[in-house]
Amino acid sequence: MPVGDSMTIGSTGEHTWRYRMWEHLRETYGGPFALVGPRETLYDKATDAPVSYEYADPDFPRAHLAGWGEGWLHMAPLIGDAVRSCDADVLLVSLGLIDLGFYTNAEQTAENVHRFVAAARSANPRIRMVVLPVIPNVRATSDAPFATQVTRFNELLAKAVADLDEPRSPLLLASPPPSYDIHLDTYDGTHPNASGEHKIAAAFADAIYQAWDVGEPYAG
Repeated sequence: MPVGDSMTIGSTGEHTWRYRMWEHLRETYGGPFALVGPRETLYDKATDAPVSYEYADPDFPRAHLAGWGEGWLHMAPLIGDAVRSCDADVLLVSLGLIDLGFYTNAEQTAENVHRFVAAARSANPRIRMVVLPVIPNVRATSDAPFATQVTRFNELLAKAVADLDEPRSPLLLASPPPSYDIHLDTYDGTHPNASGEHKIAAAFADAIYQAWDVGEPYAG
């Protein structure tokens, strides 16, 4: 189940990193799998609502739990029911930018990470989770206090992953894409273009390959 904010839901006409991940697993996993989630739409900028089904590839299985303008704060109350109703066994999570930008500071956001993990495990005690830190974005280049909060949250996120990891329900911290460049990999300083989608998908794909031997390293 892909879980995330605007970078995960994507908008009308986009492929999204979810699609790049699906393509990668189709080519490398070697067994049946499904993307699951209670939502299917893209965000429609024209109507300012998540109502679009106009994916770049209409054959892409669209299920997810992502929302434009949603973060750990919003997903923590939803994840238990989503895992339970969709029978999810792996979560690929990219959250945090929205929280830090509008709702909660680093410490409060980390508390919501703990709530999210606890709720997911209450629905499936063997759930596996991969979490991506907050990656570079344009606001952090011009807003020093925000950049400080991002750095602090990523430190707290790494600690939470280490503290909450357990054998029956492993929790992984994906490595941020090392070459991610907001000028080359986004169309507006935040939202990924095609190259950014590939790099985010690679972060998740490489994490599950290295930790769980799922698929192969991401080839893009």
